[in-house]
Amino acid sequence: MESGARPRSAPSNEDERIETAMTAALRSSSRPRLASHVRLGMDRVRKQYMLLGPESVMLLNSTGASVLDLCDGRRTVGEIAEELRRRYDRVAEDEVTSFLGRLVTKRWVELDDD
Repeated sequence: MESGARPRSAPSNEDERIETAMTAALRSSSRPRLASHVRLGMDRVRKQYMLLGPESVMLLNSTGASVLDLCDGRRTVGEIAEELRRRYDRVAEDEVTSFLGRLVTKRWVELDDD
């Protein structure tokens, strides 16, 4: 190890606590929308969905892209899960909530609550 270098630390329990708190704050009546600095895009060459932020990119599968495409600030989390159930065989609202909670934690998704 180089002089003065610090060992890398594992993700802290604090990160997990924040994510858990954000997911808990996400209710079925919450209305998620992409943050103003984030765009949902498609790399047509690679045929890969992407969430684009300032100096950052998150690759998405088609299900993740479908969830985010429905995050328009008008639909609730419950309505998004219901729409996804119409499109796909198995969709659990808690999985949608967990996915969105992680993105809220990263400030890529914002919530409007009633």
